[in-house]
Amino acid sequence: MHTLDLPEPIAAYFEADRQNAQAVGRCFDDDGVVLDEGHTHRGPAQIADWKSATQAKYDFTARPHTVAQDGRAYIVTCNVSGAFPGSPIDLRYTFTLARGRIASLEIAS
Repeated sequence: MHTLDLPEPIAAYFEADRQNAQAVGRCFDDDGVVLDEGHTHRGPAQIADWKSATQAKYDFTARPHTVAQDGRAYIVTCNVSGAFPGSPIDLRYTFTLARGRIASLEIAS
């Protein structure tokens, strides 16, 4: 089985993603930002709310399968399956890191 070599904050995000919304929020620094589906979520509390609402709406699982670095950004491609049209689909999770935590995450197709 192939194991991805993810930076620790990103590996922690995907581990938290399997736990709960509050764990996901704790992966971000205080000024952390998530951009998803045309909306911006700022700070750990809003990010936890985003994760909770998104999980309830789509009941999804994200399985990372590739990672590439582009300057300061890490682009993790995930196979995402859940209760949405077109499932499963590959989505790009673009992370930037700061001070050992996630500064931003943008999710796009």
